[in-house]
Amino acid sequence: MTQFRPATPPETDELVEISTTLNGHRWTGPVRPGGSLLDLLRDQLGLLGTKRGCEWMSCGACTVLVDGRPVSSCGFFASDIDGVAVRTIEGLAEDGGPTPLQEAFVENVASQCGYCTSGQLMSATALLESGTRPSEDEIRRWMQTNLCRCAGYAGILAAITQAADVTYREQDTEINE
Repeated sequence: MTQFRPATPPETDELVEISTTLNGHRWTGPVRPGGSLLDLLRDQLGLLGTKRGCEWMSCGACTVLVDGRPVSSCGFFASDIDGVAVRTIEGLAEDGGPTPLQEAFVENVASQCGYCTSGQLMSATALLESGTRPSEDEIRRWMQTNLCRCAGYAGILAAITQAADVTYREQDTEINE
């Protein structure tokens, strides 16, 4: 199967001013129109948790959430985040502590070398925030675009399943109260 890299507009010195909500905080600044969201996050803003992987939108290491949906930041133009909300791995923690998903990753040894972990966590977060408790098959389908070279898939599946149980048990409790 042939893989194609997304088209990139020609380099230009002209910058465009954008405004976005990044990890819950307003950010306004200049971006290069053809620059990727990954480059903006890592090189301009110093948010190094989003990893540079294949740069072909195939591995999932650079996954971030844009308006709650997982996207490959390597193939997403930085200028396209104007007016939307972006969440990176740095914005995942709740009140300074780990989320149930992050705790489940630790407990289930779902992170081996760790390189894919931020992308795995961001994709799984979008799934858990979708509003429906996912089945094992739904988790597998949802996560199939996130690759793990260490083959930690059993731990990743167990962690997401555990986090879904915690997340939806808490929601069920809130509804019944």
